[in-house]
Amino acid sequence: MYWQKRLDRTASTQIIEEEIQAIRKKHQHYGYRRITQELKRRGFQVNKKKVQRLIQKLKLQVKAFTKKSRKYNSYKGIVGKIAKNLIRRRFKTSVPHQKITTDTTEFKYFEADNAGIFRQKKLYLDPFMDMYNSEILSYSLSTQPNGKTVMEGLKEAISQTNDCPYRRTFHSDQGWAYQMNVYIQTLKDNNIFQSMSRKGTCLDNSPMENFFSILKQEVYYGKIYQSQMN
Repeated sequence: MYWQKRLDRTASTQIIEEEIQAIRKKHQHYGYRRITQELKRRGFQVNKKKVQRLIQKLKLQVKAFTKKSRKYNSYKGIVGKIAKNLIRRRFKTSVPHQKITTDTTEFKYFEADNAGIFRQKKLYLDPFMDMYNSEILSYSLSTQPNGKTVMEGLKEAISQTNDCPYRRTFHSDQGWAYQMNVYIQTLKDNNIFQSMSRKGTCLDNSPMENFFSILKQEVYYGKIYQSQMN
């Protein structure tokens, strides 16, 4: 019986490996999390750790993940008021819409000018995430760092979380947009605590850092986009 179970387990692993290879062939930039989701959708009972281990065994890690450019830094010094770090890396909460975090990241793409020459352009993404379940409540896109679009995302996130029975906390780094008087006042007007990471300490906002890392690994690194619509 022991050997039979071991053979069955080996056969099952081989089938999963074949499925992983098929998924990777179709979706070259899927990381182990997305592959795990796809396997479950196909009826396989697997966890992320096993899938990650098999991907490493098969040498199917996403190579494009190493092709990083310099990280966008929204810190421009003290241009407004710096809030205390109220979150203090206590990211977990059992209450939806109680702890919200945000940040800005940069994407590069190419767009043809009137002469047909491709010029490098940039897009800036400003999402607001619920730390309860990592759901993106709102986001805005702009072609340059833009306080207006940050405020649009903020107001939408506030609207989405108005049902929280407890006082909310909105966390961010010390980027210039989060120091704006209008940003700070909007939080106060809605009875929301403001929290900021310590300067140069990305781990103070690791939920958002992790989200950006996975997003870029799976849909951005190693690709060349020739318009905003790709």
